[in-house]
Amino acid sequence: METFWLGVRLLLLLTAANGAPILFKGMLGEYWCVPIDFGRPFLDGRPWLGPSKTWRGLAAAVMAAAVVAPVLGFPPDVGALFGLLAMTGDALSSFVKRRLGIAPSGQSFGIDQIPESLLPLLALQHALAIPWPVIAGVTLAFLLMETPVAWLFHRMGLRDRPY
Repeated sequence: METFWLGVRLLLLLTAANGAPILFKGMLGEYWCVPIDFGRPFLDGRPWLGPSKTWRGLAAAVMAAAVVAPVLGFPPDVGALFGLLAMTGDALSSFVKRRLGIAPSGQSFGIDQIPESLLPLLALQHALAIPWPVIAGVTLAFLLMETPVAWLFHRMGLRDRPY
C-alpha cells in the first residue's frame, strides 16, 4: 500500500509541474513569455522547441513543484529538481516533434507525455526509492490522464487548445 501512495504522490507532483506553466500563462498573459530556444531554428530550419516552451513555463514548473513537494512529503529541492526534469522531458518531446514535422502545440499521443513523466522518475529513482512498478504506473497514469485534464483546462479557458 505504501508504494501505491508513493505513486499517487509522484503523480500529483508531476501534475503540479505540468500544470503550472499553463496556470502562469493564464495569470501573466504575455509577460515574461520568452521562448527557451529564443525563436532560433535548428539545422533543419525548424524551431528547436517552439514558442510554447518558455522560460516562464520552466520557472513556473520548478517553483510549483518545489512548493507542492513538502505537502506531498518530499523536500523542496527534490521537488524543484523533479519539476526541472519534467520540463526537460517536455522540451525533449518538443524537440522530437519538431524533427518529425509536428507543429508547435501539435498533439502527439505518447511523445507528449512519456518523456515528461519518465525522465524525472528515472533520474530520481534511487534518491526517492521508486520501485519499477511505480515508475511504470505513474507513467501510464500520466499518459492516460493528461489528455482529459488538458481538455478540462481548455474548457475552463486555461488552454488555447483542447490537447
